[in-house]
Amino acid sequence: MRVSILNRRPVLIASLVPAIAAVTACGGSDRPRADLAASQVSTIGVNSYLWRASLETVSFAPLLQADSAGGVIVTDWYSRAENPNERVKMTVTVLDTDLRADAVRVAASRQVNQGGQWTDAPVQAATVQKLEDIILTKARELRRQAIAS
Repeated sequence: MRVSILNRRPVLIASLVPAIAAVTACGGSDRPRADLAASQVSTIGVNSYLWRASLETVSFAPLLQADSAGGVIVTDWYSRAENPNERVKMTVTVLDTDLRADAVRVAASRQVNQGGQWTDAPVQAATVQKLEDIILTKARELRRQAIAS
């Protein structure tokens, strides 16, 4: 004799009720407190430690754009007083909500003044890498400070 699934429905429901009650009882009313020092802090769309560290690192240059939701910082051209015939422009992109080494990218442009005309010049890869390292070091330090607080 074949028993239809409809005839077994009350038995299935009766066996699921205790399981559902057990799962909901695990939650309780106490919610864990947010860990502000977690490596994944993203109330602004990207990792907040990387974002703050990026802003601090490029703060010497005037900002054209700072979009925390998209994680993009663009500076205007910047020249040092000691070398007014050279200028740089940077774009920093925070790519993730997690504090990771591959979550930040720096792109830089460099120009030199030759006879009153600005012309593009190469940027050493080590310069871009150094900026990324500075940002990551500052982000890690900000996280350490948050843990200590």
